[in-house]
Amino acid sequence: MVHTITISDYIRLKPVVSLIDVRTPAEFAQGHIPGAFNVPLFSNEERVAVGTTYKKQGREQAILLGFELTGHKWAGYIKQALEIAPNKKIAVHCWRGGMRSGSMAWALDLYGFEVYLISGGYKTYRTWALDQFNHTFQLRVLGGKTGAQKTKLLKELYILKEQVVDLEQLAQHQGSSYGTLNRMVQPTQEQFENDLAYLLSQFDPQKAIWVEDESLTIGKRCIPHGFFNQMRNTIVICLNVPLEQRIAALVEEYGSLEKDFLIACTERIRKRLGPEQTKNAIIALEEGRMADFIRLVVYYYDKTYLNGLAKRNKELIFPYVTGEQESLTTIAQQLIDFANTISAKVTV
Repeated sequence: MVHTITISDYIRLKPVVSLIDVRTPAEFAQGHIPGAFNVPLFSNEERVAVGTTYKKQGREQAILLGFELTGHKWAGYIKQALEIAPNKKIAVHCWRGGMRSGSMAWALDLYGFEVYLISGGYKTYRTWALDQFNHTFQLRVLGGKTGAQKTKLLKELYILKEQVVDLEQLAQHQGSSYGTLNRMVQPTQEQFENDLAYLLSQFDPQKAIWVEDESLTIGKRCIPHGFFNQMRNTIVICLNVPLEQRIAALVEEYGSLEKDFLIACTERIRKRLGPEQTKNAIIALEEGRMADFIRLVVYYYDKTYLNGLAKRNKELIFPYVTGEQESLTTIAQQLIDFANTISAKVTV
């Protein structure tokens, strides 16, 4: 049986119902619903051919071409669906709930699947996703200079059952010129938004959400404005970590990266770092003096961070001094207690 459902219905069903996206690989790569499996009805080239036929010869000829192109593929589609959903409960969508998803839903229903057809298709998910950023969240922003181990603390907060958004993980970028770590590939802007929206929808709106202090862009990805504006207008807890401790943490994180990669990244910030500082940083790299390299570069990033902090409401900035010998788990628990104390006193 085929059940027509909304995207909100699917979000509630998601833990027990798998989802297949029958759009082309190119459409899927541009952006998809988190957790969806791509079972394309047409290849990228086939979809272009069907679309061209529709425009030049009409709907009926396009449908005939579609059947010619997919006729030998239906057994394969069903086998894929069985691998994805062995319980034979499956949701289906295309771009806007048209013939592609309708055809797949019909075939799977005929085979014996319980099929959920998402009304409006992927287009409705995009509308739903963008709407999530207009909701009001109880954000707790974790700030601090480069090397304060904010990302590691977010992970500790997550372990302690706090609600956490790791924007750098979602964007696959550490937020600096060196942010890809020479291995990460950023998702499309569309997919970044899709993943963030879905994550936010899973949270309890009555509870706090921890997020790292970021600029508007993380690498080439932009934080949705509705969410970013809330980040900039809520309390920020600034970790005060000694410089030498931060340098040691950064050496551990970046010390194993390829020298050529680090040099190329340093060259990209030459104008902001300054010619002399850039020259000395590259010499330190070439001579294997990683701590000296970090010390030279971190000066620029500290200055940039402080400039951004100066644009915030001073009444919402709360310094927090960490102990050098304290474990990250201990600091995370202390941050929770500190944030609860602040929230009880401050009205955002």
